[in-house]
Amino acid sequence: MAGTVVAVDGPSGSGKSTVSRRLALALGTRYLDTGAMYRAVTWAVLEAGVDPLAADTVTKIALECVLTIGTDASDPRIALDGIAIDGPIRGPEVTAAVSVVSAVPAVRQYLVAQQREIIAAARRGEGIVVEGRDIGAVVAPDAILKVYLTATATERARRRSTERATDLDSTAADLARRDRLDSTRAVDPLAQAPDAVVVDSTTMDIDEVVARLVAMVQERTRA
Repeated sequence: MAGTVVAVDGPSGSGKSTVSRRLALALGTRYLDTGAMYRAVTWAVLEAGVDPLAADTVTKIALECVLTIGTDASDPRIALDGIAIDGPIRGPEVTAAVSVVSAVPAVRQYLVAQQREIIAAARRGEGIVVEGRDIGAVVAPDAILKVYLTATATERARRRSTERATDLDSTAADLARRDRLDSTRAVDPLAQAPDAVVVDSTTMDIDEVVARLVAMVQERTRA
């Protein structure tokens, strides 16, 4: 859907990655996972043996990284300094540290600038579905549709523990920790944009969520 920008925000375990990719495929647009960019920087920080709380050093690493992120919804890829890191950035060590790294103001400023460049290019072409935690409020406030995708804490923990074969209680505790860090950081916290449409996916499957969002986009592009 040429020129269309859709923003999908929400907490971990809400299903936004799967929904966003499927939505992009259904609309024929590009797809951007902004969380993967923060994960890539976090991976670089950990590989360098740096404390994620050392904001100045973390910023230096982020600014020196050369990120290459693909926006093909059928095969999204990410590389750092020419090294494919799609798998490593999903590991438990990165997951545990990414909220801390992504809270560093200079890191957010740097990556948001890159995200906006990617969106601007896609706006001139096929359009794009962008997922993250501050897309509708900060990165692409002029998106034609802003979605805040959520689910109950219990359901989000169940999904994540099933997906990663982890203990439910520990998964729930980790999600609660990330929710707290993401929603209370000083710069660009996880928040619902004032004009976002809230979609609670607790009792919905992926097909139902995607169908609802496709209908919303079609309605707004016809207007």
